[in-house]
Amino acid sequence: MINRAEHILKHTFGYLSFRGKQREVIQTILDGQDALVLMPTGGGKSLCYQIPGLVREGLAIVVSPLIALMQDQVNALQQLGLSASFLNSSQSREEQNLVMRSIHDGSLDILYVAPERLLLDSTLNRLMATDVSLIAIDEAHCVSQWGHDFRVDYLGLHVLRQAFPGVPRVALTATADDRTRHEIIDRLALSDPAVFVSSFDRPNIRYIVQEKGDAKAQLIKFLQGHKNAAGVVYCMTRNRVDGMTAWLQGRGVKALAYHAGMSTDDRAENQRRFLREDGVVMVATVAFGMGIDKPDVRFVAHLDLPKSMEAYYQETGRAGRDGQPSEAWMVYGLQDVVRIAKMVQDSNANENHKRVERSKIDSLLGWCETNTCRRRALLRYFGESQEDVCGNCDVCLNPPKTWDATEASQKLLSNIYRTGQRFGSGHVIDVLRGKDNQKIQQFGHHKLSTYGIGAQFSDRQWRSVIRQLLVQNYLLVNEEQYGALQLTEKSRSLLKGEVKIFLREGIESAKPERVKKRPLNVSESDSSFWDALKACRKELADDQGVPPFHIFHDATLMEMMQYRPQSNAEMLTINGVGEVKLNKYGDEFLEVIAQFPTK
Repeated sequence: MINRAEHILKHTFGYLSFRGKQREVIQTILDGQDALVLMPTGGGKSLCYQIPGLVREGLAIVVSPLIALMQDQVNALQQLGLSASFLNSSQSREEQNLVMRSIHDGSLDILYVAPERLLLDSTLNRLMATDVSLIAIDEAHCVSQWGHDFRVDYLGLHVLRQAFPGVPRVALTATADDRTRHEIIDRLALSDPAVFVSSFDRPNIRYIVQEKGDAKAQLIKFLQGHKNAAGVVYCMTRNRVDGMTAWLQGRGVKALAYHAGMSTDDRAENQRRFLREDGVVMVATVAFGMGIDKPDVRFVAHLDLPKSMEAYYQETGRAGRDGQPSEAWMVYGLQDVVRIAKMVQDSNANENHKRVERSKIDSLLGWCETNTCRRRALLRYFGESQEDVCGNCDVCLNPPKTWDATEASQKLLSNIYRTGQRFGSGHVIDVLRGKDNQKIQQFGHHKLSTYGIGAQFSDRQWRSVIRQLLVQNYLLVNEEQYGALQLTEKSRSLLKGEVKIFLREGIESAKPERVKKRPLNVSESDSSFWDALKACRKELADDQGVPPFHIFHDATLMEMMQYRPQSNAEMLTINGVGEVKLNKYGDEFLEVIAQFPTK
């Protein structure tokens, strides 16, 4: 059967060979064994179930959490001439009935379905009466209550083991630590699954983290290096998304908003424009995430700190799916830490769960404050070792300076102790810097021995010290006392002078290197050829009402430009050109190529 899989890979999908662990995963599913697949965004997860779904007899069922993701995947498969459809709440009753009839008459190869729809008795009973080839559970981390994107609808998917005995099930995700992996296997009741963990490394993504100052000014400076590029700007709240979108639009940025408070039609229209138009910047909450399959997103920017390393990795993974240089840029500050800690404290979760969530926040903060290669630290979090530094993160490109912060930290801790461990960072810093305001006078803190002993440092410098001491567990934030800073047991040794502490200096907003707008393979002399290929693709996409990358990805156009195929046979040697797309679009692209003869 693997020969049949290779034939489909080449002649249907247009790829000459499998990547990474794809072949092993596909062989496992073809053998009828369950599997858990961890593969980074852009690593080719979908082929791991689409190809065996076409090889094995029967209907392949794909469980997907987002309507947008289903629609995008189905549109792409239909472009390849495959029989694929979806079932979800966006369809009319008539449309759903048409899908059900195609299931009944066996004309459908692949069905995408939302978990809540799949678990309805009417849907489940209909599918149980069908010859099912495999069940793929995409975004499987949604089943984990320890994960970053828990969906209660996923909890019922364990019934698929009894409902479809002997049918292989494969769970797929881009992010899951060891605890989450075990929970996925347990909650989905996978039967002795083969576990495939690909490298989490995305070497084309440059990681940049800056201390948050004037976030708007920092963002607009960053965007100056990405003019006319597609990107995503993540904000924590809906109001912040709306405000930032309007602000960017007022400065000439082609910005659109996306959050759960918008109407379904408005969200769908903005997503459609993001996928099909060039240079759109989507300003969004984390509601905009898993459903995005756009390959040429050049940057992902975070104006607010995510909740965990898993969430950060998942969200930044939307950038550079085409393998071209991209950036993950983030600003963060102490208020982000306090806000997320408060969200955890106010949640209805049990104390054990809250403790894990706090630990995840600490891990992300520790990564933000690291003095060593960010990529190496990121991979280490996911259990992957890398000895060499990456040379493609802000720490590698601009190594941070450190300073002996022992004395300053002692002053800070002593001041927190003497003010009664009852106040947040703002008041603590005011006392240290010797400010004269009503609150200091009210509590008599101008009479303390620590009043004014930190006047040599700015507010921003003290906030950096506080943040790093929080990360290193010398301080904690007591949410029940309105964010009061308090000492930990660990702080005792620092106060006594038994240990020294070196902290990184404030992260400067160094201007990142401009990422080239054209793919690396496109020289200036080839720019007209490249533009002509893209124009041809855009015209075909507009005619069909689909995103340009559904016609061909940039990587495919680059191969056309490099090898300049002159016939249908030569076109089939280009990665991404299968027989269906050759028949649909081959003549148009060969005509463009003929205008640019081989050098």
